[in-house]
Amino acid sequence: MKVTFAVAQWPVDAPRHFDDFAARVERELAAVAAQGAQLVVLPEYLALELAYAFGPEIYHDLHRSLASVDTLYARWLSLFGGIARQHGIYVLAGSFLRLRDDGSYRNRSLLFDPQGHHAWQEKLRLTGFEKEARVITPGNALKVFDTEFGRVGINICYDVEFPLYARAQAEAGAALLLVPSCTDTAAGAARVRIGCQARALENQIPVLCAVTAGKSEWSAALDTNTGRAAIYVQPDHGLPDGGVLAELDAASGWLLAEVDVAGVQAARANGQVGVADDWRGQLLPGVQRARVGKFERE
Repeated sequence: MKVTFAVAQWPVDAPRHFDDFAARVERELAAVAAQGAQLVVLPEYLALELAYAFGPEIYHDLHRSLASVDTLYARWLSLFGGIARQHGIYVLAGSFLRLRDDGSYRNRSLLFDPQGHHAWQEKLRLTGFEKEARVITPGNALKVFDTEFGRVGINICYDVEFPLYARAQAEAGAALLLVPSCTDTAAGAARVRIGCQARALENQIPVLCAVTAGKSEWSAALDTNTGRAAIYVQPDHGLPDGGVLAELDAASGWLLAEVDVAGVQAARANGQVGVADDWRGQLLPGVQRARVGKFERE
């Protein structure tokens, strides 16, 4: 099955009202849907753009920004659910920091289906920035989701640097991994890229990474943004030698690419190596712990 994906390298904006943000999202997603996109991937922390609409006393303060943006959650669901339904597409709506009953926030990535229904995956590991905020807590459940073109897993940014999450999702049948990301340094972007390529290699599935782009001096969370929108696969027969199926060659915009998901699965079954199937060899009792070897005389 060939599927057309639209992966965002999203320039952070400063919308004065929710309606301004909504109009931009509707325009952008309508354009990629018109080009045949069946699944659209937006970046982590997308919802924090909305903090600007509350004015400088709010958007200069992360805690107040989170509280204010959370009041827009119902409108967020309505916006993306309506777009998905209108165009008959799947939409990964970046991420939204959702308020919990205990006063903390979970970094939640929402996936909308073509009927406008939604499900979510929460970020499982926190970066230093998120820990220092002292109000963001990690999720505690790993999920996969059924779509028309196969089962899908989500790793939010830092989560893709931990191999057992994607591995568990692949073992649960995930044929595709979506990675909404937001990084403010070249090193951070490199870590996410390396994580994406490693997960593609280990599990022999396509990995789609969407990123924030550009600079935004008004936001402490979205100040500088790096990385490239890309689709990664395992290097093997019929696939790119470098493992990069497609990458956006621009400062911002959309990466649109058609991926032969069945072809990638065929390469997994008939490839030069079978990393995904050979994974269990690491779990043999004799190699679970490294032992100190001794030098011996002949």
